[in-house]
Amino acid sequence: MKCIFSLLIFFFSWNSFSQIQHCGYDFTSYLVVDVHENGKTENVKELKISIVDENGNEVVNVNNLYSWNKANLPMVFTQNYLVSNEGEKERYFFPYAKDQYFISVTNTFPAEQFSIKIEDPNGIYKSQMLPLQSYNLYILCSAENERQARSFGPRSNRPIEVVLEKK
Repeated sequence: MKCIFSLLIFFFSWNSFSQIQHCGYDFTSYLVVDVHENGKTENVKELKISIVDENGNEVVNVNNLYSWNKANLPMVFTQNYLVSNEGEKERYFFPYAKDQYFISVTNTFPAEQFSIKIEDPNGIYKSQMLPLQSYNLYILCSAENERQARSFGPRSNRPIEVVLEKK
């Protein structure tokens, strides 16, 4: 009986220690874009920012290949917004950006194959296309060796800064 009881305690202990805490952003990275006029800090509102291929065509997230949400839709950025529960302080939906634009992508997103296209539906600003790089990704959950590898070269977890020109 002692042997069975000991084995039971061993298996329960092993099971509880084998449960690893996961990060809320596991398997997800973000692209954040800071779009403003020259000399100003506030982001321009109501822009259409999308991920495009080398021909300028919008990339479609076929079967969640590039992002875990919005399957089979074009990959379009969302402007960060404030949320709050009644009686609580307002905070931004995506806490790593202020009023910037962001999009969620998978950790395996091949950034170097794509660009971002910034368009103004109101016609005030010129359209722009900027190539993406892997260091543009906000990688929020990673192993220590990945963090160390990212410490060389351009700093990661920074927004892509875009300065708009008026037409």
